[in-house]
Amino acid sequence: MRITISGSPGSGTTTLGRSIAEKYGYRYVSAGEVFRGLAKERNMDIAAFGKIAENDPAIDLEIDARQKEIGESSDDIILEGRLAGWMVENADLKVLLRATPECRSTRIAAREGLTEEQAYELTVEREACEAGRYMEYYEIDILDFSPYDLILNSETFSADELFAVVDTAVSSILKRA
Repeated sequence: MRITISGSPGSGTTTLGRSIAEKYGYRYVSAGEVFRGLAKERNMDIAAFGKIAENDPAIDLEIDARQKEIGESSDDIILEGRLAGWMVENADLKVLLRATPECRSTRIAAREGLTEEQAYELTVEREACEAGRYMEYYEIDILDFSPYDLILNSETFSADELFAVVDTAVSSILKRA
């Protein structure tokens, strides 16, 4: 089974992805892990590689291509990333988590030691930049939710409740197989 979990920063994709992977014994791969792997291949730390990536579209394209290749060629995998639902066309289940920028900024501030105001400004700026790149590179409108099977509000539902919904969906799919 291939499952993608997408969502904006702070929406809970990592928590959900790791929980589902743990329950089912699936491999968990995040776009962040792919990024770190590429930095390591170039003998660079993440910060230095990030600076290069900001100005080099080839890095984004390579991360996305790697994620697509890993996802489409692997079984029993959870692939987490903002474009995972778009990139892994043969996924059995595509999940999108959503929450307001205010909610996500609160979460980001708590985990990264920022003020909520700083987290909000950085988050809004980052998302606008990403949306432009996704449109430019792939003609993907990140606000088009058509690829997703499940769209869940992580502001309304707790991590345990999100897990229960996705676990039910996975169990249903596995029963059909």
